[in-house]
Amino acid sequence: MKPLSEEAVEHYLRSKVDPRHRVVSTAVAEVQQTIQQLTAEISKKDSRFQAISVSGVHHENLKVLAPSQFLVTVPLVGLTGYKERQVRHWRYYTVHGTKLLSPVRDPEELQQWLEVEQFSKSLPQWHGEDVNIEGDLVPAGVLTVFRNLVEKSIPSCSLTDKVSIAEGFSSAVRVTVETSDFQVEVELVPAIEIPTCWPQKSKWPRCIKPWPCREKVQCVKSFGFDLLATSNYHWQQSFSRAEHVLMQGLDEDGGCRRMCFRVMRQMKEDVWCAGSRPVLTAFHLQMVIFWTCEKYPRPKDWRCFRKAFLRLVRKLHKCVSQHFLKHYFLKDTNLLKYANPNALDTVAGKLAVFLGNPVLPQD
Repeated sequence: MKPLSEEAVEHYLRSKVDPRHRVVSTAVAEVQQTIQQLTAEISKKDSRFQAISVSGVHHENLKVLAPSQFLVTVPLVGLTGYKERQVRHWRYYTVHGTKLLSPVRDPEELQQWLEVEQFSKSLPQWHGEDVNIEGDLVPAGVLTVFRNLVEKSIPSCSLTDKVSIAEGFSSAVRVTVETSDFQVEVELVPAIEIPTCWPQKSKWPRCIKPWPCREKVQCVKSFGFDLLATSNYHWQQSFSRAEHVLMQGLDEDGGCRRMCFRVMRQMKEDVWCAGSRPVLTAFHLQMVIFWTCEKYPRPKDWRCFRKAFLRLVRKLHKCVSQHFLKHYFLKDTNLLKYANPNALDTVAGKLAVFLGNPVLPQD
């Protein structure tokens, strides 16, 4: 084991972080190519689902949660001109359209209902009974249609040797994709992209802060948000484009924030929270670094790697120990609310051990 000296950090970057980047980049390229082929076939069968693009350096539709766990959003088309709905009313139906005597629960902070009338233009297919109940676009219906399309498209585009449906108890559509190095589990999520507005639920920024600056805030909010079909009744708000913009501009003042993030992510994957489906993902670490950057906005706070890195790890340890991590754009949301408490306690214990003796593993 080595202390957090400059030499030790450079060695860790060369021996662990950089090789990880190369391996994951290869897997991303292969998965992206395979999923592009699959979604192109799906789009031929149902024009409401758009084939993902493989162009550009930033894979906008793909998020690496862990080296063998990806999330890919599949854009939904034929819904434009979104506007928020302010009037609240109860829903009395099941996801199959059966009447209920008591109303369906309200959406949580990161969720919302979605009515087809909230779009100024919509294809007739979005008014069909397979996805629409009493004017609501129902995620469960969208996921059922999508799952059937995935199952039919895998053999019809000759991907049975590479792609298979991952069975599970949730409504999520997961597939396993064979790459040249290892198997990757990919969650495919239908998504409505709304790049034209920022949701009113998000009161970000809550007040004027030095980080990010006002110009950066306007830039981030200009990328809008997405609505993901991940549950039965409610659509989940996602800010992946905004998060990407913030991450890309972390070190505009020449600090070491991104280096801290890369080392923290590697330690999480190798030591603190290993495994193919970890309780903490890179997304959680992003939230930790955003909150820490906001609290410590000065360039001098990010000049010394050791101090900056330990500050981040202490913040992560606090969140995991308390089973509470706020979403950066929706502060009333606890991203660890449904996480396995025993798994979180295990991670908290490993973080405490590291903080007691902060050294990086050798080869």
